[in-house]
Amino acid sequence: MPIKIDEDNLKSGLLGLVVALVEIIVDVLEREAIRRMESGRLKDQEIDRLGNALMELHSALEHIKKENHLEKTIRSVRGDLSNLVEETIDIMANPERWEQEMKKTELRQ
Repeated sequence: MPIKIDEDNLKSGLLGLVVALVEIIVDVLEREAIRRMESGRLKDQEIDRLGNALMELHSALEHIKKENHLEKTIRSVRGDLSNLVEETIDIMANPERWEQEMKKTELRQ
């Protein structure tokens, strides 16, 4: 029995996944930028450049989403991925949590 693949759905889903991943990466980059700004490690010129680059990236992503009608797909993917990324970042940034997760992994093996 041949498998029928809707190429438009496949392309839309894949593009939606890629854009959602890029959005999540941008969110992480923004957090890191804020952390560095608050710590005083960035000069004013660096802050301006970083802010402009992030705004351009946001604009490009919004254009891609609207042009390809991906808003609904991305919302769905982002919901699932954002939770996973938040959990992973929390584990990696929190030494006690990291230790707990490592112990859980060892128990499962």
